[in-house]
Amino acid sequence: MMIEPFVISEQPIAPAPLVAYVQTPGDGAVVTFTGVVRDHFEDRATAYLVYEAYPEMAVPVLRSLAEEARERWPIGRVAVHHRVGRLEIGETAVLVVVAAPHRHAAFEAAEYIMDRIKEVAPIWKQEHWADGEASWRE
Repeated sequence: MMIEPFVISEQPIAPAPLVAYVQTPGDGAVVTFTGVVRDHFEDRATAYLVYEAYPEMAVPVLRSLAEEARERWPIGRVAVHHRVGRLEIGETAVLVVVAAPHRHAAFEAAEYIMDRIKEVAPIWKQEHWADGEASWRE
């Protein structure tokens, strides 16, 4: 089964195929970051989230962020999958998986990629609050 390393999809994200894709015999570390829909934002109760994206732009941005991380740290393969559509509390919204010979680089690269996704990827989140209101979040 061929794994696409950078994906925007309405389908649930499974971590095992991405871990298998990134890991090579030379890697001593595989770091997986899973962004999960939580039941609140700040002091406000969340009912669910809706993510929207422009996939034709977002996928190249995800690929570019992996390249940026490779320039900064000695890492191997990277995979990033992000969900769009309605996501319920507890569902995985994003999965960032980074392999590297050593854990320090893998941890730092995974954090960097996730931070940059929030800053530059054309992916938008709408909070649907428990009180029935909704608002877009940066």
